[in-house]
Amino acid sequence: MVGITAFGAYLPRLRLARKAIVDAHVWADPALRGKAKGERAMCNWDEDAVTMGVEAARHCLDARATKPEVVYFASTSAPFADRQNAGIVATALSLSEEIASVDVGASQRAGTTALIQALAAANGGLYEEGIVIASDKRHTRAASNGELAYGDGAVAMTVGGDGVIAGLRAVHTATVDFVDHFRGTGQEFDYGWEERWIRDEGLAKIVPPAIIKALTKAGVEAGHVAHLVMPSTIARAVDGVAKAAGIPASAVRDNLHANCGETGAAHPLLMLAHVLEEHASAGDVIVVVGFGQGCDVLVLEATDALADHPKHGGVSAALASRQPETNYQKYLAFNELIALDKGMRAERDDYKTALTVTYRRRDMLLGLVGGRCTQCGTLQFPRADVCVNPQCKAMHTQEPHNFREAPAKVLTWSADYLTYTPDPPSHYGMISFDDGGRFMTDFTDVNVGEIEVGMPVRMVFRIKSIDHLRGFVRYFWKAVPARTATAG
Repeated sequence: MVGITAFGAYLPRLRLARKAIVDAHVWADPALRGKAKGERAMCNWDEDAVTMGVEAARHCLDARATKPEVVYFASTSAPFADRQNAGIVATALSLSEEIASVDVGASQRAGTTALIQALAAANGGLYEEGIVIASDKRHTRAASNGELAYGDGAVAMTVGGDGVIAGLRAVHTATVDFVDHFRGTGQEFDYGWEERWIRDEGLAKIVPPAIIKALTKAGVEAGHVAHLVMPSTIARAVDGVAKAAGIPASAVRDNLHANCGETGAAHPLLMLAHVLEEHASAGDVIVVVGFGQGCDVLVLEATDALADHPKHGGVSAALASRQPETNYQKYLAFNELIALDKGMRAERDDYKTALTVTYRRRDMLLGLVGGRCTQCGTLQFPRADVCVNPQCKAMHTQEPHNFREAPAKVLTWSADYLTYTPDPPSHYGMISFDDGGRFMTDFTDVNVGEIEVGMPVRMVFRIKSIDHLRGFVRYFWKAVPARTATAG
């Protein structure tokens, strides 16, 4: 039996209070007062769908000793329209260049579609194990329903036939060109339709028959479903779907609206990961629905192996690791929804990215691969022709060494208000890896006064800069404090 073998999740640390959004716009729309509760996950300025996907995949792969043979990247907000985003993720994770890679998009059910395709490939023997990464950072108009309802986030799941924690019982897909919202090519924002129409004509008519057909294929009675995983921003819409399909109301699972928001193509899988982590037990039947121009329905069954899945790196830890944010102006600035006067120090022309160097040094730039001297064992970043050990100085003796997961500590640091950054001050300094090697790096996700010499840090994949003239995103690794999950 094939199925899900591991999962990991990532939510940005910043959580924007919905009250901050409502307070800014209630003068124009008093009805917004009823939507001021809770918070939504909010990307830092240097995060996007790719960086979040890398982090979710790191958590997922921590739970698996094997390496995937194929990576599926699902998103409706991928940074590149014509450069494979899955390839960037695979390189950042230092996966083999023999790996297959697929981008999936253009629908809110891209995440469930990618999962179905990965399971089908594993079931057919094409690949023994694959990884599905779903991630979204959707751009919304200020004061829109999406701004309040959406959140940023990512989830990753490995699939295969060994160590299955949730086995696949059946799949059913319906393809119906029902447009609840859309975004045309070249358009920045979604255009949404009326909620009652979506609920009554879309969800109520398309989803229940698909669920019933999937359960029939699986040989499962609707009353035996323990968990119904289905995102929707429309209140009580999923309750109606459950009732129409004959699924007990008690099976409807939390959509994480209160403290996360809907994470687009990632959300069905994010909710599924939360169910596997917090609610499911061996033998439980789980129905997962992805809706968008039709719907995908997966019927899964939790196995005994679920009890042994690591708890770190899951949805609960991602929800707990949070920094409350009440500055709505910061959200607008990070998402380029307002035109700030950034000052003279920000006035530099974005230099053209040398794609030759990007290719030749891809393991260093995207994978954080340095060197290890085979003669004396000294680690260094970047890899060079000469060993930096003054007692060695051997030539051409270095082999690749990955620093991505290596723990490190702050050696020196600076908080610079003169250097331009979208989130001042600019924090940067020297870090020293515990096993050897050091280099200058930027710090991100830090508060003023938080960094100190000797502080443990870990590396994260982030946006280094953006060439706005050509639309090219440059990625590199930055250091963040090695925090434990907390409530604030």
